[in-house]
Amino acid sequence: MVGFINLLRMKKINLINVVFIATIIFIPGCQDNKVKPNPALLNIDLLRGDIIMCNGEKFGEVSFSTFCTYSVRESFDLAVSLLHSFEYTEAEKAFVKVIDADPACAMAYWGVAMSMYHALWEPPNKEQLKKGERILKIAEAIPKTDREQAYLDAIGLYYKDWETIDEKTRARRMTKKMEDIYIKYKDDTEAAILYALTLNATADPTDKNYTNQRKAGSILEPLFISQPNHPGIAHYIIHNYDNPVLAEKALSMARKYAEIAPASAHAQHMPSHIFTRLGLWDESIKANINSAASAVCYAESAGYDAHWDEELHAMDYLVYAYLQQGDNQKAMEQNDYLNTFKKVYPVNFKEAYAIAAIPSRVALENKDWNKAAHLKLSSIDFPWEKFPWQISILHLTKALGAVHTGNLIEAESEISRLDTLYQRLVLLDNPYQANQVMVQLLTAKAWFYFANGNNIEAINLMRDAADKEDKTAKPPVTPCEVIPARELLGDLFLALDNPQDALIAYKTDLDGHPQRFNGIYGAAKALSKEGKIKEAKMYFEKLIQLAQPESKRVELQEAKEFISKI
Repeated sequence: MVGFINLLRMKKINLINVVFIATIIFIPGCQDNKVKPNPALLNIDLLRGDIIMCNGEKFGEVSFSTFCTYSVRESFDLAVSLLHSFEYTEAEKAFVKVIDADPACAMAYWGVAMSMYHALWEPPNKEQLKKGERILKIAEAIPKTDREQAYLDAIGLYYKDWETIDEKTRARRMTKKMEDIYIKYKDDTEAAILYALTLNATADPTDKNYTNQRKAGSILEPLFISQPNHPGIAHYIIHNYDNPVLAEKALSMARKYAEIAPASAHAQHMPSHIFTRLGLWDESIKANINSAASAVCYAESAGYDAHWDEELHAMDYLVYAYLQQGDNQKAMEQNDYLNTFKKVYPVNFKEAYAIAAIPSRVALENKDWNKAAHLKLSSIDFPWEKFPWQISILHLTKALGAVHTGNLIEAESEISRLDTLYQRLVLLDNPYQANQVMVQLLTAKAWFYFANGNNIEAINLMRDAADKEDKTAKPPVTPCEVIPARELLGDLFLALDNPQDALIAYKTDLDGHPQRFNGIYGAAKALSKEGKIKEAKMYFEKLIQLAQPESKRVELQEAKEFISKI
């Protein structure tokens, strides 16, 4: 059979634009010896169309060896490049172009299935899982090399028995198969890169030794030296090192990735994960301005009558960076812009997080408790019932606002809402998001107890919230929690006139969230209350250096007055 397919290719005879299932049927007497399709497989909803490219046509350099016709090689490599930058819609379109040109290219079907895998994003929905299962079924009957079969087997394990086996188990099975491929085909760069991706996708979020991430990094770093323009290598190093311990190791890759794939909005954004971890706010702002602009271009080019999710994702990181520079004006400009949105596309977790987080950050970072207490989200028609973790951000913000403005009845009501959301996530068997909401619930309760004069219980609850947050990896969807729990522990100790413990909390939090405006200010306040004038001056000077000169934050005025009196 392989010989037959190759003969067709050498003679440049076109295979028809649909493919095989189970067995290939030959029709006697057909003069052109074409392969006849199974009509039952013509209704898979494959994405087609021109590949949308904003900011040029570069997505990086990939060379993926396949048993496909030479004429589709360039298209296949472009599809893989798109896949590595999580441009999933365009990747599927590119793989389908390969299928249309060479329906006997088995790896193109692998590519379509991979385009719905979404390793570090939301898992595929039911329709996508059905689609992936069907597309892989077609590939079964196509001749392929042992290596290609292994690749198809790996992604097949993710789709196999999806109705009865949970996503995490299926993802781990895929990781194990990718490890086997990586070990067997030592010269296959793509196997190494994709194995590293699956390691990150299946990492334990409570593992603060970052075992999987370190292992993935050890695979990817040597490859980056030999292939500095490969989008997947730089991208996955950033994701694996997106934590306080390893972030410094990814800085050179972060600064390179946007140049590798300038046509990708996600590639423009991704470096800011590392810039955020290291407190490099100017670089983060630049990256996300570029990403948002590219996302707007993409939405317009795609004909979306809505704001694309990558734009909102970039906006959240942008607002966070502005706030760390004390630049309320630019942060509010983004918030006001968000309030003009009528529709977003596609409706997903990234948009939900940004819509809830942006206005909450503006209120909480400025300790504008009145605004926090009366916060309302953008009027976008959004199915919040599907996103209990994200909507909990609103209720945390309102709870803290109500406590600080003395409306304890409303605070208690918001705490009850947080508890309901936590219970929903428990029932949905989503322990990671449930833990995120539990941190918020403990935080809100801590400040409620403080407002009621129960200081010991308040401290215990706030410590518990901070410990739980510290033990869990930050979700990649956010630059930072809307307000770090350990920083709030420092605020609580300051409110209780305990600057010594407040300073410990602030310094600990700054280790994980460097260059945070409120963390630096809090440390300066704690030191000044302890009478450590020289150290307090150092932190106040650091705050002034951090902020934009035009910032109107009252903390900066306090810093300048403190320094002037020394």
